[in-house]
Amino acid sequence: MTSFQLRGAVPAFIALMLAGSLAACGAAPEPEARAPKKPAAEQAAEAKAKQTEEAPAAEPVPEAPGAESPAPIDPDQAAPAAPDLVSPGFDRALHSIDDPMSIWVVGNKLRPLTPENFEPTDLVPTQGVANDNGQPLREATARAVEQFIAGASEAGHDVRIISAYRNYDLQVQLYNGYIVRDGQAAADTYSARPGHSEHQTGLTVDLDDYGTCYLAACFGETPAGQWLAANAADYGFIVRYPSGKEPVTGFTPEPWHFRYVGTELAGEMRATGVSTLEEFFGLPVAPGYAE
Repeated sequence: MTSFQLRGAVPAFIALMLAGSLAACGAAPEPEARAPKKPAAEQAAEAKAKQTEEAPAAEPVPEAPGAESPAPIDPDQAAPAAPDLVSPGFDRALHSIDDPMSIWVVGNKLRPLTPENFEPTDLVPTQGVANDNGQPLREATARAVEQFIAGASEAGHDVRIISAYRNYDLQVQLYNGYIVRDGQAAADTYSARPGHSEHQTGLTVDLDDYGTCYLAACFGETPAGQWLAANAADYGFIVRYPSGKEPVTGFTPEPWHFRYVGTELAGEMRATGVSTLEEFFGLPVAPGYAE
């Protein structure tokens, strides 16, 4: 809220003291010769100008009783939305961000899938691309990633699918194994708890070129990683956990983790420079789970 600064007036007794001082110093100056009388219109204009100069600056007008101001965004609780950046005509409500079957669904540490053991109904195998675990994807995602990998190949980058769809039970096994190996606090920085994993949506794929930065943060600096990030939107993908956004997404950077959202949303996010779904949709940041 804007605080109002009160302006004080010069106390009357100071004005009286100034007038007395002038009288004691020898009387008021002799009146000057009477100037010709100005036209009435000119006198009115001068009087109005003088009033404007002497008038105090206007205070902000309070809202009418009962009016509600928008709640301020708490940087620790909510990611700032970008309504001024979104292109005219782009509809952020075009698809649901809550329905796990929507390509815009947003799942994170504060937004579990509903139900938590959700399984997509349109899983299909990928075709004509290397898929290390043979895991399926939702049909639109599978077709898009096939084209994505083909584009990378034409650009001279040999990438393959490392991980795709993972069901709830598989995520339980992986997450519990990470806890045994590294402890829960560490596991929570790089692995989603069961029911919160993007891989469970069938919209996410991990891509890598089996180089020296295999599934490591430095993959984003490799020629393959840079090409994938720069061209992902053309195929409907975003880098879901970008570098520098850990306080928003809750996960360490994963330049190999690509989430399918469709070319419309991916292109809009690239054009506006908004790199996370939380920020684009103005959702609460999710650095940790609600215990």
